[in-house]
Amino acid sequence: MTNILVWSALSKLPERVTARFPEDRVLAIADEKGLAAAADADVAFSGNNPRRVRQLLDATPKLRWYHTISAGVENMPLPELAERGIVLTNNSGSYDIQIAEHLMAFVFAASRQLHRYRDRQRATEWEELNHQELRGATMVVYGMGSIGSEIARLATAIGMRVIGVRRKAASPEPGIDRVVAPDRLADVVEEADYLAIAAPLTAATRGAISREVISRMKPTAWIVNIARGAIVDEPAMIEALQARRIGGAALDVFTTEPLPKESPLWTFENVMITPHNAGDSPRADDRSLALFAENLRRYKAGEPLMNRVDFEAGY
Repeated sequence: MTNILVWSALSKLPERVTARFPEDRVLAIADEKGLAAAADADVAFSGNNPRRVRQLLDATPKLRWYHTISAGVENMPLPELAERGIVLTNNSGSYDIQIAEHLMAFVFAASRQLHRYRDRQRATEWEELNHQELRGATMVVYGMGSIGSEIARLATAIGMRVIGVRRKAASPEPGIDRVVAPDRLADVVEEADYLAIAAPLTAATRGAISREVISRMKPTAWIVNIARGAIVDEPAMIEALQARRIGGAALDVFTTEPLPKESPLWTFENVMITPHNAGDSPRADDRSLALFAENLRRYKAGEPLMNRVDFEAGY
């Protein structure tokens, strides 16, 4: 019998875990008051909120495996987990479809100027705007993990040319023009009509979309970020948007969240904003539970776990 601690922002997850694993002891808690009963937990199924993670780790001296429902792990205390011998797995794969669709919705909207038509609808103004076609346009995908690969698949399916950027350059997958290493980002971004950001936030990717990178983009190109806000030099991006040195930005993530009301990003006509919810989907719980169930089977069998985080790489 495995002692599984479940403390999650997904409201129905604890009861679903309990029902899915009747032979195990599921310790479902609603808040930190329930942690007193968690001392025997050897597995945790929770999130990456820093305060909760700290409380959970302090309450679980026997913990051997932590599965976070987030894809990113930048808020996790990786050195401590490594020191304690706790395996960390993330939820990568559970959000690929909906996040890739969200990014492509941004791209379609940008190409047809749907955000500006919405503004004119509110003002009851009938005005024709110029459009762009996506077939033949170039998308640079920064971060070719599971989400980036799904973005690339959708983009190539509609006839876009895709250049991937990943930690190690590799042979491109079918339909992708080429895959380059991060030190080539500033070069390939010159070709981009859309720069899709899908990398995890690590020491290597923080600020990677720098002032220099932005300065080398086409004046018609868009930054599309569904990853983490800190990957982009936000002040440099704001300056480029204000000066119309780039075409626009479609953003689900920001350096500070919620985005402060005083941010000029709220007021730019060439910016689309969503509140860090690209991963929302009615099917997310099902995918998360299926992933955890397969990993729990592997954990009991002593097999390697899926989505194990490399503590040195940071993802």
